[in-house]
Amino acid sequence: MTELKSDFLRVMNDRGYIHQCTDLEGLDAYASEKKVVCYVGYDCTADSLHVGSLVSIMMLRWLQKTGHKPIVLMGGGTTRVGDPTGRDDARPVLTDEIIANNMAGIKRVFQQFMTFGDGPTDAVMVNNADWLDKINYIEFLRDFGRHFSVNRMLSFDSVKLRLDREQSLSFLEFNYMILQAYDFVELQRKYGCVLQMGGSDQWGNIVNGVELGRRVDDSSLFGLTTPLITTASGAKMGKTASGAVWLNEERLSAYDYYQFWRNTEDADVIKFMKLFTELSLEQIDEYAKLEGAAINDAKKVLAFEAVKLCRGEEAALAAAETARKTFEEGVLTDSLPTVEIARADLDAGIPAFDLFRRADLAKSGGEARRLVKGGGAKINDEKVDDENRIIGADAIDETGVIKLSAGKKRHVLVRPV
Repeated sequence: MTELKSDFLRVMNDRGYIHQCTDLEGLDAYASEKKVVCYVGYDCTADSLHVGSLVSIMMLRWLQKTGHKPIVLMGGGTTRVGDPTGRDDARPVLTDEIIANNMAGIKRVFQQFMTFGDGPTDAVMVNNADWLDKINYIEFLRDFGRHFSVNRMLSFDSVKLRLDREQSLSFLEFNYMILQAYDFVELQRKYGCVLQMGGSDQWGNIVNGVELGRRVDDSSLFGLTTPLITTASGAKMGKTASGAVWLNEERLSAYDYYQFWRNTEDADVIKFMKLFTELSLEQIDEYAKLEGAAINDAKKVLAFEAVKLCRGEEAALAAAETARKTFEEGVLTDSLPTVEIARADLDAGIPAFDLFRRADLAKSGGEARRLVKGGGAKINDEKVDDENRIIGADAIDETGVIKLSAGKKRHVLVRPV
């Protein structure tokens, strides 16, 4: 790779964000001379994004920090269609009310990562329903549909996967890639947007947009994708035994978010510092020299910096202090995640496995039973030997809670109400 001239692409390259680019040299020349207006799209399938979206969010953040303008595109329109990429089945159809609620939740995530406003490099948030809802079907087919080859569309992985497995792919979903390409054209026309970024699984969709812009408007557009981020053990980034790692506080406490990063595998710490913090590369190089148990110090820094970016410094300080007290001093703290359970249920007694399930320390009764049988379940720091043992009000300690532990690092307080 030739030496990059633009600050933006140097950061992208040095920190490990670049997988593919439609024209790296051309984009570098553009970014070194002009302000890049760039977008990433997010469908509104839940009321929060999760860690799987964090790479693209960080890319937009660095884009802004290096003097360019981010567009956060909310898929109010495309969410009604559903992106078939990476799916074995169709996404559930959501109502407009649910989509609007999900969009409101997602917006709160971005307030932490970007500066929004009317300035030349201030981020803007737009909704593709604003133009997709107004499409005249016949005009759209005539003006844009004619630029898409069905033969080529059938060759994309998102389509081939479903067809090869003889799983249904609706005509609705088949149109998704055309609508995404059209988004790029609309954003270029309205905002002068020249770059779309996304995960490597979006490469085909992004290339479609670049080519559509050239064909209908003779626009010079660019696409940039990030590698699929996996852990050293091969797991998909952001997936844990207890489910997705959500970015919103309402979905996941700052403490649990801290613990997710604190539990990073040794081999991933430096890679994740580059991707998910703003520590300088010189600082990160120093942490890379740590070995053995000292790597835990780097994990604490990673966790603190990741929480600070997503939830703010105050939340990061509180989460770090809670972790220190819990693990280094063995002190119970009110900052631990709390689950409320009806006092009447505790008076009647709850089987141990079901209590762990209710506290979200296991996704199912079967998983909770396995946790107990494997010796990983504790109540008030005492090991639970019988999965069916009845836990009643007598387990409530002097502070008015029951402490549940799954392994050494996951704790929940049960508070009777």
